[in-house]
Amino acid sequence: MKTSIKKIAVTPVKKVATKVVAKKAVVKKTVAKKSVSIPVKNIATKKLTAKKAVKASSGKKLIKASNYNSFWMNDGQILNTLVALGDALKKMDTAIYKYHTANGRHDFANWVEDVLKDIDCATALRKNKTPKVAHATVVESLKTYSI
Repeated sequence: MKTSIKKIAVTPVKKVATKVVAKKAVVKKTVAKKSVSIPVKNIATKKLTAKKAVKASSGKKLIKASNYNSFWMNDGQILNTLVALGDALKKMDTAIYKYHTANGRHDFANWVEDVLKDIDCATALRKNKTPKVAHATVVESLKTYSI
């Protein structure tokens, strides 16, 4: 790959500034009453992905429940994190899901709110009708955590 180098005239300025325009860096430096040419090279700019941005800005930390506060499912599985709940919901039979959510029980949502302290996820889980939709809710909620 060939790098193009151009020279530009720089007028005296008081501050040092860097500006990125269309993958070319333009650098201006303070010069003592002289005009100086500085080479400009093509540069590759780094882009911050949304996932990295969320991790960098998020202050939420994943809570792991103690053995005493773990979620004991009807089929014998024991869950202690939101990640474990998401994995369980992904493979869960509809009958087991109905057992924990029928008649306004909302076992998953109550555990997420009371033990894992994620009120937003718990509120969303209360609205879900199937394990597949609940799994998607948990996955979305996990994106807000720094894992």
